[in-house]
Amino acid sequence: MSFSIGIVGLPNVGKSTLFQALTKKQVDTSNYPFATIDPNVGVVAVPDERLDLLTKFSESEKTIPTTIEFLDIAGLVKGASQGEGLGNKFLSNIREVDAICHVVRSFEDENIIHVTGKVDPVSDQQTILYELAMADLDQIVRAIRAADGKARTGDKEATKSSGLLNRIKTVLDQGLPARTVDMTPEERVSIKGMNLLTMKPMLTVYNVAEHDNAAVPDGIKICVKLEADLVEFTPEEAATMLKELGWTESGLDRLIRASYELLGLITMITTGPKDTRAWTVTNGTKAPQAAGVIHTDFEKGFIRAEIINWKQLLDAGSEVNAKAKGLMRMEGKDYVIQDGDVVHFHVST
Repeated sequence: MSFSIGIVGLPNVGKSTLFQALTKKQVDTSNYPFATIDPNVGVVAVPDERLDLLTKFSESEKTIPTTIEFLDIAGLVKGASQGEGLGNKFLSNIREVDAICHVVRSFEDENIIHVTGKVDPVSDQQTILYELAMADLDQIVRAIRAADGKARTGDKEATKSSGLLNRIKTVLDQGLPARTVDMTPEERVSIKGMNLLTMKPMLTVYNVAEHDNAAVPDGIKICVKLEADLVEFTPEEAATMLKELGWTESGLDRLIRASYELLGLITMITTGPKDTRAWTVTNGTKAPQAAGVIHTDFEKGFIRAEIINWKQLLDAGSEVNAKAKGLMRMEGKDYVIQDGDVVHFHVST
């Protein structure tokens, strides 16, 4: 299962530096707008201390974390929805991702140009949200015209579709995201194919100065420059520096975890001598579909799932003890996978 997060924002807010820190992949972070033209792509491991503990427990040869794909997308400017700057390319790249990480500049530095000439996080955030809403509005207006044409011929589905599209248009007209519209699950499915930008979940990252302790209204506060410096050190050195700063984990780890949660994802785990591995499933996934994540044939041949919480397994000391204590249980096809479940699927071949 592959999930992607698009890193977006105005030019020179720290998007590419953040991406570079996330993936340790060198990209062009030159100090001018549009240094990034094609989206750089990097796969990032989701930090999970449970895997290390279970690897030791099972004496596994390998540890395989779950991952998220991050895309560094070209900087947007005011008027992008009308094709300004790299607007059309920017918007088409965003349509391909599952969620959006919006980087907002909250630091002063006279050596780094701000595209509007002034650091104003609220204004910058509104610019991005407005451009996304206007791009969606253009798409919705065209869809309404098409639906109304069909409705005039007596097409009942088109009439129903037109009602939903007009509700979305009312919200977009105000510069608000389409995801704020109250919709039934069926209505959400019906517009999924439109791939509206403002239907995508969004996480805001405030790029702050190193010693900025001010609270932010929402999202995550990260000193991107510091995080970029930290990745140049060994894990032990970075951990020491974080401890000196009074942090238990890096801003990058917090961002990766938050991105994972933003997408409504949870982790199930398999563990044994060969490997300890994290598997990504969406929250609410039932056992047969979870088995299918490991191998498509497992879903078809699903019989039952042997389940135990990772902490219970560790506390038991061994699988033998866990079974003796009745902690490992058999679950059927209606069981909903929980985050941290250690699983063993029984399937027919």
